[in-house]
Amino acid sequence: MQIPKPPRQPRILGLGEVLWDVFPDGETFGGAPANFACHCRSLGADAAVVSAVGDDERGRRAVAFLKEHGVDPSHIQVLPNAPTGAVLVHLDTEGKAEYQFLNDTAWDRIAWTSALADAASRADALCFGTLGQRSAHSRATIERFLRATRSDCLRVFDINLRQHFHSPELVRASLKAANVLKVNDEELPVMADWFALPGKPEQQLEALLDRFPLDLAVLTCGPRGAWMISREESNFASPPPVDVVSTVGAGDAFTAAVVMGLLVKRPLDEINRRANAIAAYVCTQQGAVPPLPASLV
Repeated sequence: MQIPKPPRQPRILGLGEVLWDVFPDGETFGGAPANFACHCRSLGADAAVVSAVGDDERGRRAVAFLKEHGVDPSHIQVLPNAPTGAVLVHLDTEGKAEYQFLNDTAWDRIAWTSALADAASRADALCFGTLGQRSAHSRATIERFLRATRSDCLRVFDINLRQHFHSPELVRASLKAANVLKVNDEELPVMADWFALPGKPEQQLEALLDRFPLDLAVLTCGPRGAWMISREESNFASPPPVDVVSTVGAGDAFTAAVVMGLLVKRPLDEINRRANAIAAYVCTQQGAVPPLPASLV
């Protein structure tokens, strides 16, 4: 009797920023690509992060954090002459946060290497955004990485507009390199203004599918739910009602669930329901990458 081989774990990569959110009372690990990779690992993927950290205490803690979450840190470059990324979070008297991103940090200097070329060729899916491309150096590396992937690789552009670290030109180039777009309901109006997208949000997503080589466009609307629109169908799903503790990491969990569903070719309505449920659960927990219950994995 021939014993069937277990299915291969998909190889999924997060490309871009690794950083620490520095609050008055402590620091928390962050960076959308890194959070995405952690959630993909929780959902059963072989996950890794492509980034850079400084040869400093924050860099060592970042690598340790990823290892603790089962994420491969071997493509995180350690740079002696640049600090690990950090965002200084200032709270006013009403608790409203202001964010100050440190300039010229390690993830602004990701270098292209033969190891990254090999990693790109083996990737089944990846996720990147605008913040990781704020410097010309890392942008060139990410663009080269995207070009080095296989034609069947899922290239997810999770736009993640942050402060002034974006432009219409950067977003247009990223849309041309991606085959899946994820955008939220605060970011889509910005894109609609830039690219003169007509109509309601779902019509604007359809316009993006027409103009760019995208197979799927995803619009998240927080507690209201999410649209998923492909060239063949559209679907809207809402999350289950939950008591929200923190929304940090929920969007990255949603993206991870979408990618895992697409890789195993689940129906779009099932992917949307599951992604909403996973994101809603993350909202009930403290921290961006809490362990997921077995019922959601």
